[in-house]
Formats: sequence, C-alpha cells, structure tokens
Amino acid sequence: MEETKKRTILHVDVDAFYASVEKMDHPELKDKPVIVGGSENRGVVAASCYIARTYGVFSAMPIFQAKKLCPEGVFLPVRHKRYGEVSRALFALVKEMAPKMQQVSVDEAYLDVSDLKRPGREIGEEIKKMIKEKIGLTVSVGVGFNKFTAKMASDMSKPDGLMEITEEEVLDI
Repeated sequence: MEETKKRTILHVDVDAFYASVEKMDHPELKDKPVIVGGSENRGVVAASCYIARTYGVFSAMPIFQAKKLCPEGVFLPVRHKRYGEVSRALFALVKEMAPKMQQVSVDEAYLDVSDLKRPGREIGEEIKKMIKEKIGLTVSVGVGFNKFTAKMASDMSKPDGLMEITEEEVLDI
C-alpha cells in the first residue's frame, strides 16, 4: 500500500507591516511607538508597532483614541505605494524558495512546501533569515498541515517567531 505524503503548509506574516516599513525607512523611529493611519483626529489606525501596542493601540482603533492612549506616539500617514513595493520585493524572494505560494494580502502568504525535500520548519527558518537580511523586516512563520493550523501557528509566534503545529498535537487535544 502506498504511503500518503503529508502536506506541509507555511504561513508567512510580516510583523506589524506598515509600521515596520516606516521604521525600516526611518531608523530614527526604531525605539518609538509608531502608529500608521494619519495624524488628524479623524480616521483609524491602519497599523501600530509592537511598542505602540503596549499602550493599547491596535489596528482599526480611531486615531483620536490612539492619541489619548499614546500621546508620544509618532503618527504617520499610510504610504500604499511604498508598502506595495516592499511587499512585491519580499514575496518575490519567498516565491524563489517556495514556488507554490498564495499571497493573501500585502503582508502574508501561504506556501505549500509538501513537495520540497526539506522539513517545513527548516524552510521557515531560512525564509525568516533571508527576509531579515535582504529586506530588513521580521516575519512570523507558522508551519502546519493545513492553512488553518499554519495561520494559527504564525499568530501564536508573533513577533519574529516560528512555530509548528503537527497533526498529532491537534489529535492529542
């Protein structure tokens, strides 16, 4: 009887993408609470860095509320064109390593690495290292046996982490 090959799916998610791109482009903001979404009292937060999140500032929050929670925050407008450029460069690199890629947003993609000869965790570590070195951003990577478990693993490993959820672990619950 022929053995069925197990699927291995990776979920690659850039950490706090818009805010991380702003920090990459403006190194002087490295240790500042960066909030992307505008500087006016109208509108909503599009992204906040992890420092700003410690103040309770999160995506989709009204700007006026974010200013109350984090008055020393650096509020920046959204730069869609720049984020698109970084996204295209980043995922072009990823696609070279894992051709079966489904990009689902500007900052995340699923990779089917089932046919590659190396373990998913090893591929994920290499992707993290490559993106950090060549682009300058950190990503969280989840390794799973389907998209759901891969996404769950990347969410649980944020920021800048790598986690694997196996079928055996799920069956043990």
